[in-house]
Amino acid sequence: MEQVTFWIGFKGELAALSAAFLWAASSVVYRRLGQRIPPLQLNFYKGAIAITLMGITLFMLGDGQESIEFHLVPVVFLIISGVIGIGLGDTAYFSALNHLGARRALLFETLAPPLAAVLALIFLGERLSAGAWCGILLTILGVAWVITERTTTDATTNRPQAMLGIIWALLAAVAQASGAVLSRAALSESSVSPLWSSLLRLAAGTLIVLLLLLVRRQYTEKTAPYSQPTWPIRLIGILILTAFSSTYLATWLQQTSLKFAPTGIAQTLSATSPLFILPIAASLGERISLRAILGVLVATAGVGLLFSLR
Repeated sequence: MEQVTFWIGFKGELAALSAAFLWAASSVVYRRLGQRIPPLQLNFYKGAIAITLMGITLFMLGDGQESIEFHLVPVVFLIISGVIGIGLGDTAYFSALNHLGARRALLFETLAPPLAAVLALIFLGERLSAGAWCGILLTILGVAWVITERTTTDATTNRPQAMLGIIWALLAAVAQASGAVLSRAALSESSVSPLWSSLLRLAAGTLIVLLLLLVRRQYTEKTAPYSQPTWPIRLIGILILTAFSSTYLATWLQQTSLKFAPTGIAQTLSATSPLFILPIAASLGERISLRAILGVLVATAGVGLLFSLR
């Protein structure tokens, strides 16, 4: 019974780590999907699939909208959070993936946790202890050490492409940090459930992406007729499975972490995806360096410090 109580006390942190694992597993797939599907379309399709799955889940659970209909301010915050964090942030991240690759794009994502913690301090008055800041710093340093290691694929990115990728990656980090703070503000002061908040954020973000797609199509049709590309069934199946894990489950888990853990800690643990990529890469036959292993140990020490302070 004591063990159950212990784990329940860390459900926010555990949810963040679970989301990081799912994002790690799907990032490699999204990198390959991005070679066939443009970032805006990829963001829209994975959002539409996840919204459908969340709607089915809410219907099966019999979870109506009673928990949100009298909370206008949290709902507005969640909608804005979805527009910024998912609609703009995810599109920017997919663009960064295409220009930089997963390793470098994830490096810039490590800026999101401290930025989110600072924004939460300024706008929410959410203070973290010195030990928590040390844990965040250790975790970020460990992750950064892992993903700054040079690989044979790093040389394939030319300078203009890299600069454009850096701009997209920075925009993604700022958008995700801002979205996380808005979600935390909505969830910590209301009874809105993580699943409903996930649905609201995804719906808002996907709607913005749809509007951007329509605007772009209208612009491109003036110069060239638009034709819907045909995708093989296998590609569609991979997209559905990846959206299920990375958007449906992981977004739900991320919102759970923001409801039950401080913003800086939740974002830091959610940013540990590169640590989970290493065993995935090893299982696929990739050689893991000593530097990568040491980086994992440093980041794990930071994670352990964050858990020990709660």
